[in-house]
Amino acid sequence: MSRSVRIHEFGGPEVLTIEEVAVPELGATEVRLQVKAIGLNRSEVLLRSGRAATQPVLPTQIGLEAAGLIDAVGSDVKGFTIGDRVAVIPGQSGYHYYGELALAPARTLVKAPDHVSWEAAAATWMAFGTAWGGIIDAAGLSAGQAALITAASSSTGLAAIQVARSIGATPIALTRTSAKKRALLNAGAAHVIATEEQDLVAEIVRLTGGKGAEVAFDAVGGPAFAQLVDTMADNGKIIVYGRLSPDATPLPVVRVLWKDLSIRGFSLPRVVLDDVKLVALKRFVSEGLASGALRPVIAKTFPFDDIVAAHRYLESGDQVGKVVVTV
Repeated sequence: MSRSVRIHEFGGPEVLTIEEVAVPELGATEVRLQVKAIGLNRSEVLLRSGRAATQPVLPTQIGLEAAGLIDAVGSDVKGFTIGDRVAVIPGQSGYHYYGELALAPARTLVKAPDHVSWEAAAATWMAFGTAWGGIIDAAGLSAGQAALITAASSSTGLAAIQVARSIGATPIALTRTSAKKRALLNAGAAHVIATEEQDLVAEIVRLTGGKGAEVAFDAVGGPAFAQLVDTMADNGKIIVYGRLSPDATPLPVVRVLWKDLSIRGFSLPRVVLDDVKLVALKRFVSEGLASGALRPVIAKTFPFDDIVAAHRYLESGDQVGKVVVTV
């Protein structure tokens, strides 16, 4: 048995309950983790609240991202042994990490060096995996190009800033107000635009010499999407990876056609389920972490018993970076 978080009904953070649950039998290609830290994600808020695109059968466990110590290894697992420190790359369905013990598919694991804290290991792979998959693999961002990054103070937004800088591109952070401007500049943004205080299109025209941005990495959608289209260079690419706005997202078809834009959705599981792309992702992020070009930003940590408070803080939008729970 293991103490794990379950939800019996959809709703606010208070529906998260810690219970004793049975840990499933270990499969041949799986490992069992003693979970040490959990990275929280917006998609878990959507699931908990009943707003996820696919709703689970209740009651259900929850959690996409964690780091921990391997204490059992499946018969077909290669490259990992009992005692290894590892982090999970989220994206393979059927696994839940809000708990003291959890099973994980070995193919999604990355070894965490001894000098890396559990909190940092748990804060890395959703953010940097999504950033790499969206702006590098899907959009093909390259050196010298401009990348607009919405929800820039989120863990994935901060990761996208770092990924863009690491390849010589120009990350332009978009945030609602100037309250987080200094933090975003310190995180590596070349420019910060407060969209409720500045004219977004005029600023992009000024910053790009009238050309527009080659790539936009959007987690918001909603009414502001039409304005995002107006900031794009001809043949630009908009990668949509989230839907933070509760409102409908308009598509300004005429301007999309006139600029010959590409608009596509992105989700990390598409990368994680592809063996070739998964290897490329592991290599890019691991090399960036080793060189210091990439580093997770942790906003705040909470103990496991305060999981409700951790979700409340995540939903507040006050944080800059990742919310982590220690077990």
